[in-house]
Amino acid sequence: MTSLDHGKFTRVTTLFHSLLALDVFLLFFTGYAIMFNDELWWLVEATGGSSGVVAVHRIAGLGLIALTIFWMTLLLITPGGRDNFGAVLPGTDDIEAAVQDVKFALGYADERHPNARQFAGYKADEVPLLSYVGKGVVWIFAVELTLLMISGLLIWSKTGLVGFFQTKASAMAFVVFHGLLGIIMLMGVMFHIFEHGAHPAFYPVELKAFLPKDITPEYHADEDHETTGIENLELSPTWNWAANLLGLLTVIGIVSVLIGSIFDEGYPIPRELAVGGGPTNLLLTIGINIGILVLFIGLVLSMYGNVMRRRYERQIAEERRQPPTATDGGDAGDD
Repeated sequence: MTSLDHGKFTRVTTLFHSLLALDVFLLFFTGYAIMFNDELWWLVEATGGSSGVVAVHRIAGLGLIALTIFWMTLLLITPGGRDNFGAVLPGTDDIEAAVQDVKFALGYADERHPNARQFAGYKADEVPLLSYVGKGVVWIFAVELTLLMISGLLIWSKTGLVGFFQTKASAMAFVVFHGLLGIIMLMGVMFHIFEHGAHPAFYPVELKAFLPKDITPEYHADEDHETTGIENLELSPTWNWAANLLGLLTVIGIVSVLIGSIFDEGYPIPRELAVGGGPTNLLLTIGINIGILVLFIGLVLSMYGNVMRRRYERQIAEERRQPPTATDGGDAGDD
């Protein structure tokens, strides 16, 4: 353990993060079972058939709306929430970091910007908790989830939507928009799973997202060091093959979902714009199922992170219950 493992979220935020992840995974499983019902027929059956999968998807959608309202209320009424909102707002340092990183990648800068060095040997208090990349991820997910909720509510009743917009084409546009947003977000979530599940410093899961910062020590060593201690980390023996395998599955899943969304007719691509008239390729079917497998791995990692959190909380509680030890080796309560 190093000071890289400094606390990231409050206790409420860690709970919200886990609930949001569970709800989004449920939306993905049911949404793509509807979208790719031929390739994912087993998932349709597992969620109660054609009517059951739609019902579960709508319930999960209402859950997403409830979680969003709760979080927005928290941001507005609590000092910590307002501080968190301010922390994700982009600033001039983020622009400078992005520009310098581009120059560094092109060979026109000698080093990366300090704001982008969370994993480059700097202490936790010397770099921001969120780099411009992290802030970008937060805003992209927030915008996508908002648009998905709005479009999902609008297409809840297709008949009412057609009546409101007067034309079937206008109503279908919202269905297409909702499906394409889901594909874009699916790619982001897959990459998010790979990024945090296969990171060499945190493999197999980044616990900072699950451990509340009030029980996470800032430094795990007896003595203070000039760096985070990242140079002392040792790679897990299974990291290399696991990271390569997960990366391969992620690429296959993303590409297959993109191709499948073009070849599948009706949803989210209208039949008039579809290429090929439906899924007939065995490799495409396998690829889409691999994409679902990546999501399932993400769900398992999320559950694993919460299990590790509970174990750590119990460990901390047991240590606090133990009586202090006297300096001469005896119990501090002995006379």
